Amino acid sequence: MEHITLLLAIVIVTALVFDFTNGFHDTANAMATTISTGALKPKTAVAMSAVLNLVGAFLSVEVAKTISGGIINENGLRTEVIFAALVGAILWNLLTWLVGLPSSSSHALFGGLIGAAVMSAGWSSINGGTVVTKVLLPAIAAPVVAGIAALLATKLTYRLNRKITDEAQLKSTAKGYRAGQIASAGLVSLAHGTNDAQKTMGIITLALVTGGVLSPGSNPPVWVIASAGIAIAMGTYLGGWRIIRTMGSGLTELRPPQGFAAQTSAATVILASSHLGFSLSTTQSCSGAVMGAGLGRKGGVVRWSTATRMFVAWGLTLPAAGLMGAGAEFLTKQGPWGVGAVAVLLVAGSGAIWLLSRRKPVDHTNVNAGTEPAGVVTTAISAVSPPPAGAVVPELKTTISAPAQTAGTPADPATV
Repeated sequence: MEHITLLLAIVIVTALVFDFTNGFHDTANAMATTISTGALKPKTAVAMSAVLNLVGAFLSVEVAKTISGGIINENGLRTEVIFAALVGAILWNLLTWLVGLPSSSSHALFGGLIGAAVMSAGWSSINGGTVVTKVLLPAIAAPVVAGIAALLATKLTYRLNRKITDEAQLKSTAKGYRAGQIASAGLVSLAHGTNDAQKTMGIITLALVTGGVLSPGSNPPVWVIASAGIAIAMGTYLGGWRIIRTMGSGLTELRPPQGFAAQTSAATVILASSHLGFSLSTTQSCSGAVMGAGLGRKGGVVRWSTATRMFVAWGLTLPAAGLMGAGAEFLTKQGPWGVGAVAVLLVAGSGAIWLLSRRKPVDHTNVNAGTEPAGVVTTAISAVSPPPAGAVVPELKTTISAPAQTAGTPADPATV
């Protein structure tokens, strides 16, 4: 570490700031359903997630190696490019957090990195094959696979329990699913640490390579692994309550069996991809699983107005973060004053977003208080769908008015 320059130190600190935003931005992935169903209290849930994120950071370095030596060419890469990429990723993370949209922190980082690299050295600096196979294809496949798995798991769960009518058995089953939901939420947190914490490890390792501290192809040093794990754990404990609200009750209404199915399916997909070195979006995997679980329960309805906004955010993340990264890199190319200007813009932008968030604060005390209003499509589907499994249907009553009396017609004696 004795060869680290001031610029490199700034880049490392900025990378850890991104890791921190990644933590609170993605807390919802593991704990939104657990909090919304009441399986855990909000603060307990985020504390548990933070600890397991830290543990998961030490389990693998495959994703870190994909980022540090796979997406862009290391030869001739300037350290300022990494700084510009991180600025674009952080600002996009904060903007989507402000509006409560679970966009992908991973894709924000990739977009910023690609945009800054292209601005610095052109399209030849990008390894297109790696981007397609280890970023774009997993981005499409992960939510689909997790969603289908959660849908099938939810249907199977309700089918197995359809004959249980005794109230004591129902309560016992519900407790069992809550316990399973807590365990599966812990598994998602662990998986998140093995995947998302590694992305910051990869970025810091890439910066160390560009600064001449490490040789190309090196694994992340232990201090990089530890610092990235701690940063994402601290962000997770802070809790991204706005996104937790959207994921927990904005997409669909979940019950403990659905929460268990969603989290188990998402954790399986994330852990498998981490083992293969695929840097997928844990946000997209978990969101797909939540939607699949919502559709898997008889009568369950996904709020497609919320889902549509989320899909739009997913599609915008790579290009938007890329444009921000490219703009930041354009400034850093101007020299030291440009680097300083980008740093000032990052601090000012982050401060402005935080002040805007204080107008309508969301925290652990009101995270379950608000729900997303149903859109036209959701309302129409709900009107023709059977009632949710286990729901009590109120007795239907209606009053049929008597036909209007016409002139010259004698009044009905019963109404006089």
